[in-house]
Amino acid sequence: MTISDLPALNASLNAASAALLATGYVFIRKRRTQAHRNCMIAALVTSAAFLTSYLVYHAHVGSVRFRGQGLVRTVYFTILVSHTILAVAIVPLIIVTATRALRARYDAHRRIARVTLPLWIYVSVTGVVVYWMLYGGVSG
Repeated sequence: MTISDLPALNASLNAASAALLATGYVFIRKRRTQAHRNCMIAALVTSAAFLTSYLVYHAHVGSVRFRGQGLVRTVYFTILVSHTILAVAIVPLIIVTATRALRARYDAHRRIARVTLPLWIYVSVTGVVVYWMLYGGVSG
């Protein structure tokens, strides 16, 4: 694997994280708490692997310029800005949500998870969209 392979890996890790989060949600709705816990821990590990890979890639490559023009450029930057802001904000939310669950503070966990989960899924999905728009050749 080379540095140039990391964007595709990052998109795959984001997609896997989104799938694990959605599956974990389904499990908790069905009261399958152990399966929910396993999915959420896997999502956390997957997201941490993404963050590591993302930082390594950008430490080597720097910024990658979006080449699209017109409306697609506006759409791209709107998604990128919301993704970036929420990606920063989600980290402490994930830590607090996971800590409350691991400490068996389930009422407090549930309250914050209702905010954390949709934001985390949004960040994961928009990470894939940003990859697709940046590296998939969307040019408008």
